[in-house]
Amino acid sequence: MTRHDAPLVRAFLDQDSETFSYVVYDRPGGQAVVIDPVLDFDYKSGRTRTHTAQQLVDFVREQGLTLHWVLETHAHADHLSAAPFLREQLGGRIGIGEHIREVQALFRQVFDLEKEFLPDGSQFDHLFADGDTFEVGGLRFRVMHTPGHTPADLAYIVNEQAAFVGDTLFMPDVGTARCDFPGGSASRLYRSIHRLLALPEETAIYICHDYPRPGREHQYLTSVGAQRRHNIHVREGVGEAEFVTMRDERDATLAMPRLILPAIQVNIRAGRMPPPDERGKVYLKIPINQL
Repeated sequence: MTRHDAPLVRAFLDQDSETFSYVVYDRPGGQAVVIDPVLDFDYKSGRTRTHTAQQLVDFVREQGLTLHWVLETHAHADHLSAAPFLREQLGGRIGIGEHIREVQALFRQVFDLEKEFLPDGSQFDHLFADGDTFEVGGLRFRVMHTPGHTPADLAYIVNEQAAFVGDTLFMPDVGTARCDFPGGSASRLYRSIHRLLALPEETAIYICHDYPRPGREHQYLTSVGAQRRHNIHVREGVGEAEFVTMRDERDATLAMPRLILPAIQVNIRAGRMPPPDERGKVYLKIPINQL
């Protein structure tokens, strides 16, 4: 396989959070990465499970793949990351964008985290910068910083044929990501999206979430061309001022994601739980009247 071939992609849907995780690989028996894995979390009981993440592990093993990276597109607010579980089971390194430091600094204050927690990104194995490239077997990854939803969002562009865009874009009939979390910006999101839409129109776009309207099933694959022509929020002809007004008004009507409080304080730690207390028990915090 050459680096110009389209990557092989296996998508996995977590129904609870409507999140798509991906195994991206060059060939059966070859080299792979995992993007945005999900740890099952029951809010009512505070219990975690690895059922969803185990499906990714099983697929990697069935295909005889070597896992090099567990890649996060950002610190998610709607699910907990299973990155540590994937690394424990299959090896590899955990990577995220370098602007995670800004997100860590914001939420360190919101959650009044322990003094040992440093907002320096050291919880991750690697921090990517805009324009970074790296290779995994026959796959060449290019990193694009796409802030707006959060300050740290990334898209991973593989072999210049497929873009894994996280929460930046949704399916064309759903639109775009919200921008009302701390550090979010509708203006920055608009500009980030237009960097993505400057890619060739045949470029495949793999989304992280789908919230289908009645009458269709969950979908995860679209294209730059389809987004340019049909995205209900940013199709051709929609200017930045119009988008910002729409996005700000829409965001003001949205409830906070159900799992944002547990998810953020885990995900800014690269998917690890907070340190246990002197009895070995682990607790998550619920800040009052702060979000």
